[in-house]
Amino acid sequence: MTLEEFDKQFKALVTADSARTENVGCLACEACEACADSTFLTECERVVRSNYCSRCVDCAECSRCIRCKACTSCTHCDTCERCAGSAYLERCVGLSGCTYCFGCVGLSKKDFYILNQPYERQAYFDKLAELRRVVRR
Repeated sequence: MTLEEFDKQFKALVTADSARTENVGCLACEACEACADSTFLTECERVVRSNYCSRCVDCAECSRCIRCKACTSCTHCDTCERCAGSAYLERCVGLSGCTYCFGCVGLSKKDFYILNQPYERQAYFDKLAELRRVVRR
């Protein structure tokens, strides 16, 4: 096989995969496209091995996430992008191994942070309640 033949076959496979819209191995997924091995998804695209997620895109092994994009092994996250192994994040980008963060970017193994600043547990929840009133208007 020549490099040109390899490239041609590879490009054909990529094109065929990107055109796929059916769900494979999913249970009770509604209005989803190209999802696999997942349960109880709603309006998701290209989500794999996840459950109870809604409006997520390109996520894998997530649970109970909403509006997330390209996240892996996350749970209870809302409106996050490129996060991994994290839980209870909201409006975060690029976090890894974090819990209870709001509006954070690029953190690793942090808990109770808002806008990349640390908070004590109770202060975090007090500030979070205040921010949610402002942000959700």
